[in-house]
Amino acid sequence: MTKRIERKSKMLEVLLWSIAFPGFGQLLNRKYIKGILLVVLEFTVNVLGNVNQVIMLSFHGHIQEAINQTNYLWFMFYPCLYFFAIWDAYKDAGGGEKPFAYLPLVFSAYIVTGGIVFSPVLRIFGYLVGPVWLSIISIPIGIIIGLLIKWGLVRFFKKENGG
Repeated sequence: MTKRIERKSKMLEVLLWSIAFPGFGQLLNRKYIKGILLVVLEFTVNVLGNVNQVIMLSFHGHIQEAINQTNYLWFMFYPCLYFFAIWDAYKDAGGGEKPFAYLPLVFSAYIVTGGIVFSPVLRIFGYLVGPVWLSIISIPIGIIIGLLIKWGLVRFFKKENGG
């Protein structure tokens, strides 16, 4: 029982550090080259996309200014980098062993990227929400779509194999 709790604790630790900063989970997993590469990529995309400035402006309610400060050509790389780093670290820590377990994070990356693309013009209930808030709102949508597709694929392959 203790080994199982230690393994779950390690997976959660890696997952949470990956959410905090892409590459940190890989470093905890002792995947140093991959971890350093992801940290450098995260830093590069963050700086060139002006991500931190956009986050600050968004959280202070200055949505149009956040939109104006966003370098969309770089910002659009962020979701895929972010969700891949989370998945990769979690998988290396022993998680994600069930079939199609990656789909919720993959679809979150897709939907969040789409949200970023439409964030300068998309209004929700008449309000322009910008790239940060639309990204945050898009995450559960991506997770739900990924879970539904995962569920469907698991059912399909069970039927196909007579299960």
